[in-house]
Amino acid sequence: MISKLISFGFLLSILSVSAQNNTGYWQQHVDYKMNVDMNVENFQYTGTQELVYTNNSPDSLHQVFYHLYFNAFQPGSEMDVRSRTIADPDPRVMDRISKLTPEEIGYIKVSSLKQNGKKIKYEVAGTIMEVQLNKPIAPGEKVTFSMEFKGQVPQQIRRSGRNNKEGVALSMTQWYPKMAEYDFEGWHADPYIGREFHGVWGNFDVTINIDKNYILGGSGYLQNSQEIGYGYEKPGTKVKRKGKKLAWRFIAPNVHDFTWAADPEYIHDVVQVPDGPILHFLYKKSEDKEFLENWKKLQPKSVDLMNYFSDKIGKYPYNQYSIIQGGDGGMEYAMCTLITGKRSFGSLVGVTAHEMAHAWFQHVLATNEAKHEWMDEGFTSYISTLAMDKVMGQNKPNPMNGMYRGYLQLATSGIEQPQSTHADRFTRNGAYGASAYAKGAVFMAQLGYVIGQDNLAKTIRKFYDQWKFKHPTPNDFKRVAEKVSGIQLDWYLTDWTQTTNTIDYSIKEVSEKENTTNIILERIGLMPMPIDVYIEYTDGTKESFYVPLRMMRKEKENPFPKMNRTTLSDWAWTNPTFTFNISKAKSDIKSVKIDITEQMADIDKKNNHYSQ
Repeated sequence: MISKLISFGFLLSILSVSAQNNTGYWQQHVDYKMNVDMNVENFQYTGTQELVYTNNSPDSLHQVFYHLYFNAFQPGSEMDVRSRTIADPDPRVMDRISKLTPEEIGYIKVSSLKQNGKKIKYEVAGTIMEVQLNKPIAPGEKVTFSMEFKGQVPQQIRRSGRNNKEGVALSMTQWYPKMAEYDFEGWHADPYIGREFHGVWGNFDVTINIDKNYILGGSGYLQNSQEIGYGYEKPGTKVKRKGKKLAWRFIAPNVHDFTWAADPEYIHDVVQVPDGPILHFLYKKSEDKEFLENWKKLQPKSVDLMNYFSDKIGKYPYNQYSIIQGGDGGMEYAMCTLITGKRSFGSLVGVTAHEMAHAWFQHVLATNEAKHEWMDEGFTSYISTLAMDKVMGQNKPNPMNGMYRGYLQLATSGIEQPQSTHADRFTRNGAYGASAYAKGAVFMAQLGYVIGQDNLAKTIRKFYDQWKFKHPTPNDFKRVAEKVSGIQLDWYLTDWTQTTNTIDYSIKEVSEKENTTNIILERIGLMPMPIDVYIEYTDGTKESFYVPLRMMRKEKENPFPKMNRTTLSDWAWTNPTFTFNISKAKSDIKSVKIDITEQMADIDKKNNHYSQ
């Protein structure tokens, strides 16, 4: 028994050390220089890539991994099989990949790869290329990888592709061999089955050679508008273009992705945000009049959205942002988004609001979307919902109600999995979506209930200031919130994101004894929370009683400063009930309610109210 205990203790110590990042924060760096030649007749392209990789880790790297995302669009791929076997497949995918012909599939094929000028061995397994290095990359060392590759753009199915349902010729997302991220957890060489991404911060210098009739937009700053005869800053400039092809050169500094789109029918509008970036709008001129008018009306709303996010999160750090018709719905990319454009005006503004918010919550605050998808999608859903309420003049009493409803449906569905589940491991697409978007948004909104709205607003701005251009984790956000509010929040992050524990509190009993009213509260769900109780008396007066959660070690400010509040003793989570007294007769009480703001995601609100 003693030897077993010692062995178990030793194992725990090893796991504890390996699960922590004790080396201080670091992140890898890449500099891409790519030159690609696109054939718009057969949608095939060839390219060269010079990638300078800086190993800022404390480890010597003996191998590296590349993502080859377009390989997902082939019959029998992991994305294809997953879509045909999951209980509720994405309707955009279904079994479409399995039916692609050799001319319609996507692929990226690497024909040559060198490390510092010497050939190295590599093996492709689906969407991942495994590379064995000739020489390890030492800590602090830079190496240059030189590559030749060719690709074929798949028929538009999911995010990337050619000739989408609205006729956009090229939606070039995740189109190049992309170095996988290596961080304190190790390599993140996840196969692509249709979920999210994780990339290395760096700089991109990309030249795209394409038919002269095509207009391009995407990540980065166009370097040669005069050379290619295109007034990019002054669209509509009539310049005669020479030759069959033009070389568009873009530079995108300090990003972790590079995306572009192209179509011969793009209208290109430009709007300057006062004291902000230039907004580029690219959409097809062949659309119906209604949709063209919507794209025009979208432009001032996009300025309002940019200003809203810059005010609430932090100033947008680049000099341009592009809103481009393309893709299969809406998806965020570095310095741009691709969205479908045949929408009602409200829908067009809504998808723009969500994807533009991702310019902060993913493309500046670059979380690992595969492991913490609820952070980028949830934080984005939270802030974009508030932005829509403001920009569109909706003025809803509680703009987040829809997100709470989505979470409550998930929590009572029987199919919920913890938010710590890897994005690829959800049993149902519906559970993934509700967990990432709705429950993720409620995490943020409900945090305002826990620490106070002012502290939440300060936390968001502080989080941005401290973690922009990095890879923050859930714990990093929690630590910022703790430092801003002074409240301990480990319990909140743990229960909400790593379990499916639910919140359920009730008013169990209201009784009277000797002109004193006794109120008994009961915790039914496993997740603890601080409790706000609001009492309205028969004479019309109101007051609140705050029951702090002992694990918080501090109380939040009164959310209604003009209403008298009594702070009661702490409620320890282990106690199933909590009793307090009011020095008034029961007959003087009109109603007792838990959380009148409805910011606490209690799954059964029927027992949160008492009245007589």
